[in-house]
Parts: sequence; C-alpha cells; structure tokens
Amino acid sequence: MGTAHRLGSIPSLSEAPRQAPIPPGACRPADPYDGGVGLVSWIVVGFVAGAVAGRVTHQRLGCLAKIAVGVIGALIGGALARAAGIGGLGHFGVRSLLLAAVGATTLELVLGAVERRGGGRR
Repeated sequence: MGTAHRLGSIPSLSEAPRQAPIPPGACRPADPYDGGVGLVSWIVVGFVAGAVAGRVTHQRLGCLAKIAVGVIGALIGGALARAAGIGGLGHFGVRSLLLAAVGATTLELVLGAVERRGGGRR
C-alpha cells in the first residue's frame, strides 16, 4: 500500500505534515493563555482585596468602591513588592491576591489618615 492510504484510514505520525521551523528573529504566534492576569481576574482580585482591606481597616465600602480600591491596591502592592525585590504581580494566584490585599489595606490606611487630618481643619 505504501504511503497512499484509503479514505477513512488514519495516517501514521511519519506521514503527518510537519511544521516548518520558525527562523530566528521572526515573530512567534502568541499562546492563547500565558497565565497573566486578565480583566475579569483583575475585577475578582480587586473585589476580594478591597473586601479584605475593608475588614482590616473597618471601612464600609460599596461593591464598585471595593473593586476600585482593590485594583489600585493591587498596583500599589505590586509596586511595593517589586521595590522590595520579590517581584510584582504577573500571574493570578494566592500571591497576587495577598499583594493586592496588602496594597489595598495600605491605600485605605493612607486615605483614612488623610481624611482624619483634613476633617479636623474645617
């Protein structure tokens, strides 16, 4: 039968088409998911981090405010971690959630201190 095969038969691995190697310097196709933090993940991390920060600082925030505080806190937490030399936020996981919660708590504490200080001058 050789390399020819009948309709309905499955070709062997040696008969399967091979992909040409990608030359050096050429653009490689992007992976469909590289493990990075996407938009929905940022919203979830932001909400959870904002909720944790609210519990720690005893602040009562609405849903959107929790997300905003959490996302901004994630940026702060990532920057603090990068400055400390332990790397920033890159992948969705417990580490990212903890860094976001630390950043959100820091943000709420600073905003609370500014609010208390500004409230006494009126």
